[in-house]
Amino acid sequence: MRNRIVCLTCIAAVVALAAGTWQRMGPPPPDVEDAVTVPRAARIDPDYSGVVLPPNIAPLNFSIREEGSRFFVRIHSDAGQPVEIDSSSPAIEIPLRPWHALVSASRGRDLRMDVYAQSDGQWRQYQPIVNHVAEEEIDGHLAFRLIGPVHNKWGEVEIHQRNLENFEESPILDGKTLARGCVNCHSFVGNDPNKMLVAFRSRLGRGTLLADNGKVAKLDLRIGYTAWHPSGRIAAYSINNLEQLFHLAGPEVRDVIDMDGALAYYHVEGHRSTMVPGASANQRLETYPAWAPDGRYLYYCSATPLWAYHKRDARAEPPARYAEVKYDLRRIPYDVDTDQWGKPETVLAAAQTGLSILAPRISPDGRFLLMCMCRYGSFPVYQPTSDLYMMDLARGTWKKADGVNSEFSESWHCWSSNSRWIAFSSKRGGGTFTRCYLSYVDETGGTHKPLIVPQRDPERYRSMLKTISLPELLTAPVPYSSTDMARAARSDSFVQVAAPSATRDATGAEPWRRASHDHIDEH
Repeated sequence: MRNRIVCLTCIAAVVALAAGTWQRMGPPPPDVEDAVTVPRAARIDPDYSGVVLPPNIAPLNFSIREEGSRFFVRIHSDAGQPVEIDSSSPAIEIPLRPWHALVSASRGRDLRMDVYAQSDGQWRQYQPIVNHVAEEEIDGHLAFRLIGPVHNKWGEVEIHQRNLENFEESPILDGKTLARGCVNCHSFVGNDPNKMLVAFRSRLGRGTLLADNGKVAKLDLRIGYTAWHPSGRIAAYSINNLEQLFHLAGPEVRDVIDMDGALAYYHVEGHRSTMVPGASANQRLETYPAWAPDGRYLYYCSATPLWAYHKRDARAEPPARYAEVKYDLRRIPYDVDTDQWGKPETVLAAAQTGLSILAPRISPDGRFLLMCMCRYGSFPVYQPTSDLYMMDLARGTWKKADGVNSEFSESWHCWSSNSRWIAFSSKRGGGTFTRCYLSYVDETGGTHKPLIVPQRDPERYRSMLKTISLPELLTAPVPYSSTDMARAARSDSFVQVAAPSATRDATGAEPWRRASHDHIDEH
């Protein structure tokens, strides 16, 4: 018995040594005592400097953009065991367990990175890179759309999920399994991955997948931008008649017009779909539904069309005044128990902002509303002028989100379940590829300098020719396998959904029966 206790004690000591003092094993750290001081911080890529970190984030692997044949990095705070990396490569990969031990111990504290580079036997020491570790964690998983930089048709389109605490990534639904089809408009009930809708279209057919209660079913339903009611009993969605066009020159040559938008909602029980009263009139363009956390209001975007709806030739010129259309932010009351709607009201008018207001998303605590604003139109990802704005719903005030915007498009944003983090898509870094960024939101609604989602290979973003968009933060991984999702999409069986019966104009045209997002990709 005594020998067993001694053995277990030895094992525990070895584990503690490996976890807490790993850097002492193997070659000793370099002698940098005589390093020459450089009066600036080292250039690193990605730019992980001056940011607020989630205490559960994966290691911030980066590359040092300084001359050198050997590099040494020491990461430390006034709590926890420092992490040291001695590398012959400028690509710095931080070991997972020591990183998590240090960052977790550093909640509410600054985290410093000391960077050294050696050339011709001489070490140079740069000024410390300082970040701050937040007290609050971010939801540990991220669902997103992965797509190539296409212009007018899809090729390889996937919905993936990523564990933000490490580098594990897996597909939720891959368009290649659907005869190179398109998958889009994934949505969840809050930050819960157990119930979701995913739209798809391919040569095998089109429709919507409902994943719920451990099963995946194919619905005979076409959805656009979707928002689940907090109860999970209904899902509001847009019906869009989108047309794509191209500019001759500029930072973004693509553009999209929503020729005729309306809102409907799908009832899970009974599998029927109904138009939203007050948000489906042909005198207005409605899109981007978003529920208040208590489910009592549906927020959405609405604009006056500057053209008459008609069946258009795809080769026809765009409406002359398409670049003058600006969307208001509206909301409409709803009672889920009685299925009764109230009258819509304007929350913030484009006439007040001078900009088009798009994609409202409300923090789970109900305090703040995050939205895009851009010069015109309804498609922020194609608008370099698109920035993120924050509205304080308690005060009715709004302002540009501090620290998170760039000269390129910001779009497709979401909240963490604790209302302290946002994830959003940005084209910063050149304007070509969309990437996902995370930003801390403090109790006053202030946003902080964002960090790009870290990758195992710090050079991945430089070689990655796909965009990452439509992020959704989740509290756990999606429990449905990509095989089950693809099998349901390819199945001949489907659930018939009773479609809206109202007609939107006197000509008898029913634009909601047209496929949403045909040939338009949100990247």
